[in-house]
Amino acid sequence: MGHWANKYVIGLTGNIAMGKSAVRKLLEHFGAYTIDADGLAHQTMAPGAPAYLPVVETFGRWILDRDGRIDRSKLGAVVFSHPEALARLEALTHPLVSQGIDTLISRAKQPIIVIEAIKLLEGKLADKVDAIWVVDCKPELQLQRLIEKRGMSEQEARKRIEGQNPQREKLARAHVVIANNGTPQELWAQVEAEWQKLLNALRLSRREDAQSVSIAVPPQSHTPPTKTALPPLHPTPEAAPSKADTPSLQKAAPQPSAAITVDIRRGMPKNAEQIAQVLSRMLGRPFSRIDVLTAFGEKSYLLAEIDSKIMGLAGFQVENLITRVDEFLLLPEAPIEPVARALIQAVENASKELQSEVGFVYLPMNAAAAIVQVFAHSGYERMELEAIQVPAWREAAQESQPPNTQIFAKKLRPDRVLKPL
Repeated sequence: MGHWANKYVIGLTGNIAMGKSAVRKLLEHFGAYTIDADGLAHQTMAPGAPAYLPVVETFGRWILDRDGRIDRSKLGAVVFSHPEALARLEALTHPLVSQGIDTLISRAKQPIIVIEAIKLLEGKLADKVDAIWVVDCKPELQLQRLIEKRGMSEQEARKRIEGQNPQREKLARAHVVIANNGTPQELWAQVEAEWQKLLNALRLSRREDAQSVSIAVPPQSHTPPTKTALPPLHPTPEAAPSKADTPSLQKAAPQPSAAITVDIRRGMPKNAEQIAQVLSRMLGRPFSRIDVLTAFGEKSYLLAEIDSKIMGLAGFQVENLITRVDEFLLLPEAPIEPVARALIQAVENASKELQSEVGFVYLPMNAAAAIVQVFAHSGYERMELEAIQVPAWREAAQESQPPNTQIFAKKLRPDRVLKPL
């Protein structure tokens, strides 16, 4: 282990549309702490973040949208066409990203760190990591992904590909090459095999896939909401949810409680079929095992079980220090309070392991009052987008909120990696 004490750091790279983020997410499934360096660079340019004003002063206010945010498409049109402009942008953002990476690695409890960076080898970061992993795929697949998944024209896609340093230069420096030409299951198996090799070399054990959560639930209890010492997400009382939007949280007289043990299991290929069945049953449209395996490249699933019977699941993503839960499903036969509380606790535990700063949960507008009540008891507030004070958080919530849902939010850390000016 080199630059960072007691940490083994993998630098993960590869050209556009090779599948770097999917590989990073799979490594996160196995227990690595992962960092999206390019995502951090974007966060440095959010309104109020350290690079915002320098970038606007350098490139002009024309790059801003109507809300005062830097329009990535306008800025990208300049920097990806002019190498000098890209170098000026990187000079403004890279020192901040480097500082953020140092902070995240120093705080991480995981012994293995993964840093995804498309320009890993072009900067100083490559000399700091312990190993370089390169994700590769066939050129025709790379072009197809840019057209089908990112909505680019063939001309735009070819221009983006040609504007990058050759993939062969990255492959020449790789310690590990992940070939992303096949199915999601083949990609999982390949990454898992390399992960196991690394664990063996470092003499580390695999992370457990299951945990038990014992929840004592008084019958028909109405516990008061959890109080948090963290600053509020909204700046003024006027932004707080109205009484009409918030369930009644009046405290009832104490009643005897009975402990219910809820087992939480991580979503893995071995239970992908079960996850697909729950999604199909609860969402009313077909999901296959392949759909779930594909989703593993973007998000994580947690299954809640009582006596080996699945009672619910949560699908969530932690990206750029922000947790987003877009699937929170309880089966009709599930005891709502213990299962919901166990899933919420498990998602928060996973989020805190990944140093998430805020959690957003998207519940259907017609979500059962009992489920809403459990979130309120757990410290989540119903929020409107306009009431989310931190621009990067508000943008993330806006980009990922599914239609016909309401946002519940909770701040998970008192400090931020990229402190505002």
